[in-house]
Amino acid sequence: METQLYSSAQGGSPLLLNVPHAGTEMPESVRAALTPEALDLSDTDWHMDRIARDVLPEGASLMAARQSRYVVDLNRPADDVPLYAGATTGLISTIDFDGIPLYREGMEPDAAERDARIATYWQPYHDALAAEIERIRARHGYCLLLDVHSIRSRIPRLFDGRLPDLNLGTNVGESCAPALSDAAFAALQASGFSAVRDGRFKGGFITRDYGQPARGVHALQIEIAQECYMEEVSPWTYRPERADQLKVALSSLIAAMTSFIPEAELS
Repeated sequence: METQLYSSAQGGSPLLLNVPHAGTEMPESVRAALTPEALDLSDTDWHMDRIARDVLPEGASLMAARQSRYVVDLNRPADDVPLYAGATTGLISTIDFDGIPLYREGMEPDAAERDARIATYWQPYHDALAAEIERIRARHGYCLLLDVHSIRSRIPRLFDGRLPDLNLGTNVGESCAPALSDAAFAALQASGFSAVRDGRFKGGFITRDYGQPARGVHALQIEIAQECYMEEVSPWTYRPERADQLKVALSSLIAAMTSFIPEAELS
């Protein structure tokens, strides 16, 4: 299904892949307010919707946002309370990851514009995501949510040095069952890529808010260093030979997730 806000596919399995930051669309009013440099959309999770579709198992569900995170960041809470200590960006950020202003002077969104974007884009997306999670949970008794992200591998303002290839976030064990976290991380460690769990990226709002294992909703975030599958400079070229290796690793992660049965955790 295609809407202004997202594309989606509904399946019959417990697995849901969500891609909140790969969108590149925006209303003309936002586009006109951004600087020419900002229109390069350097903070986009480039190609992750494509990769998520390629690794989506038969019967699994998918949601992928179409609007740019520069319109509103779907992985931030509506009250914009910071999720990470130190440098970050916000719900409706006025700077990019490098700290460079996104808006032309005097064209930053005011309070009314911010409220309008939350009501028009953020809230409907989360209503749809919550409804899909509940549909899956009603059918199976549980839902396995994988929130899929990528980021440039070197951003000095956000983290030191080069980011590990695969960064698993479980909100320090709060967003999913321990056995699921362990199985997922073991799959990443065996992938041939460098991997870390709950390092710089512990999971954003989606992982932390929807991940409620006591209710049967088990959420994990995967943050991928973009160097693994693309060129990290404009025009953000996709590299199939790299991406194919990454997709094998992601398929192993997904297989580990789909092998998890919550009832086994209770026995």
